[in-house]
Amino acid sequence: MTLSYAHGPATVPLRGQTIGEALAACVEAYGDRDAVVSCHEGIRLTYRELADRVERVALALLTDGVERGDRVGIWAPNCAEWIVIQYATARVGAILVNVNPSYRQHELDFVLGQSGQSLLLYAPGFKGVAYRPLVEAADAPGLRAALELGSPDWEAFIARAHGVEAGALAAREAELTFDQPINIQYTSGTTGFPKGATLSHHNILNNGLNVGQMCGYDATDRICVPVPFYHCFGMVMGNLAAVTHGSCIVIPSEAFDPRAVLEAVAAERCTSLYGVPTMFIAVLADPELARFDVSTLRTGIMAGSPCPVEIMRRTRSDLHMDEVTICYGMTETSPVSTQTRRDDPVSKRVGSVGTVHPHLEVKVVDPETGLVVPRGTPGELCTRGYSVMLGYWDDAAATAAAIDASRYMHTGDLATMDDDGYLNIVGRIKDLVIRGGENISPREVEEFLYTHPAIQDVQVFGVPDERFGEELAAWVITTDGATLDAADVRAFCEGQIARFKIPRYVRVVDAFPLTVTGKVQKYRMRDHEVEALGLQSAADANTA
Repeated sequence: MTLSYAHGPATVPLRGQTIGEALAACVEAYGDRDAVVSCHEGIRLTYRELADRVERVALALLTDGVERGDRVGIWAPNCAEWIVIQYATARVGAILVNVNPSYRQHELDFVLGQSGQSLLLYAPGFKGVAYRPLVEAADAPGLRAALELGSPDWEAFIARAHGVEAGALAAREAELTFDQPINIQYTSGTTGFPKGATLSHHNILNNGLNVGQMCGYDATDRICVPVPFYHCFGMVMGNLAAVTHGSCIVIPSEAFDPRAVLEAVAAERCTSLYGVPTMFIAVLADPELARFDVSTLRTGIMAGSPCPVEIMRRTRSDLHMDEVTICYGMTETSPVSTQTRRDDPVSKRVGSVGTVHPHLEVKVVDPETGLVVPRGTPGELCTRGYSVMLGYWDDAAATAAAIDASRYMHTGDLATMDDDGYLNIVGRIKDLVIRGGENISPREVEEFLYTHPAIQDVQVFGVPDERFGEELAAWVITTDGATLDAADVRAFCEGQIARFKIPRYVRVVDAFPLTVTGKVQKYRMRDHEVEALGLQSAADANTA
């Protein structure tokens, strides 16, 4: 019997560097090559120019009195200055706190206070919401200063860099080690407040390195990043994968826009494109896709949720991304733990999340006993290695609940490992729908519904039911011009899948509720259905 345990190769050594040292090495090797192209801002920086900007902001931070370990927040959508601040805070040893651009007052107050931010750097606003009034109203006693990017106050802040004593920045960097905390990222949860995953230079720099290795990056690659920098997908898999390989980051817009992605890929001759499946679906649905030359694309990353078979087929054919990879991970693991190979067959790219990443270990365990299960048996996926976070910021109890005594991170995801070591995520352990004693994987039902010619995207989830405990519900987005109703969907399922797997409730919608990273929020769909269908008594009965 082969157990569900695997360890990744160690063909490329881990780097014992701080992020500042990695940037310096990249500048020395690739100083005159493009580092950042921000299409919506009209900004183009070589690595040498980027490093100059980084140094000015780092010196300004020192002049402002920022000490090693101080928490400095960045509250902004994607822009060139976000990357500058990422490297500048790293060079002075400050802990960068990523604030979700979609946060509002209650959430902002929480992250400012919970992380103990002393300085907040923020954009003018995002999606029509001005940030300044929210900052001014913030309940954060520890916040001593807040600066709006691009404002006169920000320019005056940068100008103060001239007052720093010679050698002060080098002296600060001499105090830094690669195992020190450098970043706090708040994980999105379905209930309650998020938790601040605390990550070190070593965590995120090496995860970016290994992601880049798996994608085959070198200094000629240009990575289109429409995913947000506030999340590991943009900040680590994008920015740090680039800096460890001399590649260029291309920012198409401050927030995801499918047309802007196509324009950026064509204009900048991008070789790689990132996104969650919903983003790729939107790009492929653009009515003018054919007029954009995207033939330079070869690779990229899909992550965040499973890739439907049809979307993988069109990504390879219409976007020329033959080498597209699938990644799996979580904020707490910096983030990537598994990834498909560029030459993996399509069946592995749609039916798995790949094999374990270099220098990491994974195992699938029985959630009740903690014992490793045989291959092919579902269990909780756990991962161990350099990528596991230092812990949740100022929350020892939550840290102990997530990371066991052997330093395995318990993901909360239900997975299986096949005979070749490929992992398949079959759901969240607590999200598995149990209807009348029958276990139902929402992923399985979604994959079937994707075969309906009128369905562009679909999400399946459980809702409470007094008789069966749970029933299936589906939210459907139709293809352009198609008409579909609940009866049509159920008729399509009849005779094709087991009766208990056919969604009882079907809603045709224009869009799904998403996080800023593009992840679908099924709990919000469930809450909507509970209210709309009058299922509160069933919900109360299930939690009694």
